[in-house]
Amino acid sequence: MKLPIDIDSVKGFMDPAEGAALYEAALACAPRGPCLEIGAYCGKSAVYLGTACQAAGGVLFSVDHHRGSEENQPGWEYHDAELWDDAANAMDTLPFLRTTLRRAGLEDVVFPVVGRSALIAKAWATPLSFLFIDGGHTMEHALGDWRHWTPHLMAGGTLAIHDVFPDPADGGRPPFEIYQRALASDLYEEVATVKSLRVLRRV
Repeated sequence: MKLPIDIDSVKGFMDPAEGAALYEAALACAPRGPCLEIGAYCGKSAVYLGTACQAAGGVLFSVDHHRGSEENQPGWEYHDAELWDDAANAMDTLPFLRTTLRRAGLEDVVFPVVGRSALIAKAWATPLSFLFIDGGHTMEHALGDWRHWTPHLMAGGTLAIHDVFPDPADGGRPPFEIYQRALASDLYEEVATVKSLRVLRRV
């Protein structure tokens, strides 16, 4: 795997080993249909996924409202003041994503879809070969992403979930809860575990 830019120059929270696993999963899936990620932030995961899609002749849709998750807001642990838009009085990560895609040469491969995940999912009609859930980590948002987007994943497609922590002391529970729901549904089999990333295949 050769990335087009220094991945450490992109703001984000993706471990390199997790990113490499995403790359390999998307590389295998992209020839079968579009890939989609929920939660773009500044584009770190989009570089891994988009580079794989580019190599495979596929595309990636990147869904995010770009106003930041709960933990990105002022006063919270992961707030970055550089991402604050004074005019909007809100976070705005979209310009940073667009800069990342331009620098990486991925503007014709990765297509930002700006808005709330649940609302976009209602209008979505294209089967997906790969789905990466890494949006809001409240139960409302994580469960909503699971409920609204997994029906669009084709049989044999890959579901990846980020920030899955079995021990509550290590992180929030909602991503772990939807991972457990996936396994309990008997519609998915786990194919890889890389740090906090879980990769499953829809059977």
